[in-house]
Amino acid sequence: MTGSSASIKTNFTAGQVSQNLLGRGDLKIYENGARHLENVIIHPTGGVSRRRGLKYISQTDKPARLIPFEFNTEQIYLLCLTDNQLQVFKQDECIAALETPWSGEQLFQLNYTQSADTLLVVHPDVAPKQITRNNNEVWEISDWEYYTKDNMIYMPFYNFYQRKPQIWASNTGGNITMAATADVWLSTHVNSYLRYQGGLIKITEVITPRDIKGTVVKGLSGTGKTSDWTEAAFSDARGWPVSVTFHQNRMVIGGSRDLPNRLWMSKSSDLFNFDLGKALDDNAIEFGILSDQVNAIKAVVSTRHLLVFTTGAEWMVSGEPLTPEKIQLKRQTSVGIYADKILAPQQIDGATIFVSANGRQLREFLYTDVEQAYQAKDLTILANDIIRRPRDVDYDKNDCVIYLVLEDGTVSCLTTYRTEDVNAWSSLKTQGEFLSVAVIGSDIYFCVKRNNGYFIEKMTDDYYSDCSICLTSGEPLREWDGLSHLEGEEVVVLANGFSVGKFVVSEGKINLLEEATEIIAGLPYEHLIEPLPYMVNGEQPYPPKGFRVIGARFRIIDSKSFCIDIGSGYFLYPLKRIHRDAIFDSPPMTYSGDVQIRALGWIRDMNRPMWRIKSDEPLAFTLLSAVAEIKLKE
Repeated sequence: MTGSSASIKTNFTAGQVSQNLLGRGDLKIYENGARHLENVIIHPTGGVSRRRGLKYISQTDKPARLIPFEFNTEQIYLLCLTDNQLQVFKQDECIAALETPWSGEQLFQLNYTQSADTLLVVHPDVAPKQITRNNNEVWEISDWEYYTKDNMIYMPFYNFYQRKPQIWASNTGGNITMAATADVWLSTHVNSYLRYQGGLIKITEVITPRDIKGTVVKGLSGTGKTSDWTEAAFSDARGWPVSVTFHQNRMVIGGSRDLPNRLWMSKSSDLFNFDLGKALDDNAIEFGILSDQVNAIKAVVSTRHLLVFTTGAEWMVSGEPLTPEKIQLKRQTSVGIYADKILAPQQIDGATIFVSANGRQLREFLYTDVEQAYQAKDLTILANDIIRRPRDVDYDKNDCVIYLVLEDGTVSCLTTYRTEDVNAWSSLKTQGEFLSVAVIGSDIYFCVKRNNGYFIEKMTDDYYSDCSICLTSGEPLREWDGLSHLEGEEVVVLANGFSVGKFVVSEGKINLLEEATEIIAGLPYEHLIEPLPYMVNGEQPYPPKGFRVIGARFRIIDSKSFCIDIGSGYFLYPLKRIHRDAIFDSPPMTYSGDVQIRALGWIRDMNRPMWRIKSDEPLAFTLLSAVAEIKLKE
């Protein structure tokens, strides 16, 4: 007994879904989801496109962390951090190189924020730095300089002891010695500061755990024994800031190595002044987050409120404006943020997106007027296997896509458009491992580890291969050089618009079968679009024994290649024959319209998809919808 049915897929706005949902044909996401979406980008409108290829920009000796630097929409730069080195790129050219204090192991624990032409960078084990671009595009790295008045430096200070020992000094000025009633000093206290007897002392030498030498920066009012003293909150001995941002004209520092749950806010409109003063409205603010456990702060984000993301909970700091008397701190949710790497929360359409503490969920932190509180919605509930141990993240606001680089070298992409409730996942792969991502304006850069080293590459229109390069010649050539960065690799070549096959690079050269005046050569990658298995409607009590795809109609747009398996193996559909006025030997033309294909044979494995689209041809492809006519075998 047979019957007929139809499978209609009008969009892919549910993205790639988990195998745990293969039995949920009753859900709307089953119609709009897919089993596999690899090397494609999902559009908020529902279509899927072969991702753009990666253009070769530069090569580095070591793994890199990429950081965007945007002064305005026209003056944008890419900062490429490697082991103790910084390269600055403008329009894909390196314009500056500097030494830095951060080792390769520390790069993905860096936190940063930008104000105009200055980037503030913090790491819990390294003194905070500022990267500055001067008028003539001269780049510098320097230490933070706190506000100083009358020889007093107004940096954060703290009492690290419950029972503070007493200390005393040999003199009120100049070079002095100091002693303590208990073991206090560490060798790493050198160059840190003490507040004592109304003055300021810089430690120059640690003699013993109880004796030090120092220089008086601001004169002391006395030298006697006292327990009324504090030391700098940040130092080599106590650790350095973990996170930083700007909020309501204040610089906000969230946590340090030895004070992980403490917040510091600078004086209003005076970013490096942390003078607590007499608790006036514009004075600096300092407090700790006290709860049932120590919540180590990993990120602070400025939105309608100051959001504090810790390893155990998410907090809201409110006050209009923030003052020492009006400030309020409230716990919102208890998800916790990922701590193995510093992944900056992304602000998207009024929501703040962050990776959960277990490293497997992406959460949307959003304020709701009904609850008058924030909620943390799980954006991976339909694809719970799409994220594992992320290492970097950035957001492309033009295409509404979040790029999450994972430790396994792949990239998980989330197309999110909150007003239309679109959250669609796909994944990106390449011949190698993705290490870092940075979105600068409309450009998306990746650091990629490949067989020949580490590469900086950029997603580029009309490029559909990776680590690719465009070469031109005034005269037709068969032999092309300039491919030394791909030595020994098999590359796919687009010559004068034609896909002419794959060639192995030898001594930086390839030899084509025919002459060409322009080529784009790079590493091939394969896109895959595979729908969920066919599911009968809920009115039928028993599933069919098999089904046959009679025919299918695919609506594509701006496509030059279409390779599909509809039951009898993959074949390349000749789009050129659809163009009636096309010249036979002309390059592939973009086609927009319907492609109708007939099929033969029964499918008895109900877990097998009705069709698959897969290709490594370096040509554009976009699928909008698919309709398949099905015959069932009862």
